Amino acid sequence: MSRDAIKKVLIAAVIIAAAMVLRIYVLGDLLSLASVKASQQRLIALYADHGSAVIAVYMAMYIAVTALSLPGATVMTLAGGALFGLWTGTLIISFASSIGATLACFVSRYILRDWVQKKFGDRLSVIDRGIAEDGSFYLFTLRLIPIFPFFMINLLMGLTKMPLRTFYWVSQVGMLPGTLVYVNAGRELGKIDSLRGILSPGLIISFALLGIFPLVSKKILAWYRIKKERQKAA
Repeated sequence: MSRDAIKKVLIAAVIIAAAMVLRIYVLGDLLSLASVKASQQRLIALYADHGSAVIAVYMAMYIAVTALSLPGATVMTLAGGALFGLWTGTLIISFASSIGATLACFVSRYILRDWVQKKFGDRLSVIDRGIAEDGSFYLFTLRLIPIFPFFMINLLMGLTKMPLRTFYWVSQVGMLPGTLVYVNAGRELGKIDSLRGILSPGLIISFALLGIFPLVSKKILAWYRIKKERQKAA
């Protein structure tokens, strides 16, 4: 085995170990709605006293969860909405999720390439075909309407030739609408202090948006593709 191969194996082992330690010993049950709800008032008080530090720790955790492809990003997004509010939460999560996704793509491309190829290679032909036909716009559509889980998109894109810079900005723009919808839902969830709150108009509208958003995105993208085809034919 070459020196570069040994180095990659060691780095991969460190990444896997870090993911296991983070998931089991650091995050544990934190990434559950019940835990977040139970700690909400304490976190709000902590944020009021140490705003910058709380944002920094939250972003670091979010980036780590995304970069290591751990479950929990959805819960963290909802929690971010409850803690930071709509606009601040959206800004923080937009950058944290995009940075984490780009790190996952980087790791897939330069360190775990063989493992990702073996694990998810059967889906790669779909990605390659989409990029060949639509370029970076295909990644944009995946971010709006993911036909694969987000973590898988990050890993599979690492096997393509798309520049990391392009991957980053397309991901940030493409994930922004969905981030806004989920942060808003988290903000409304954070307002619930009794069973009566479940029937509040704000929460009902927020969860309606969660269901409608993919359908609306699909319609808009379909309309764009038809328009594009007509322009080519003209």
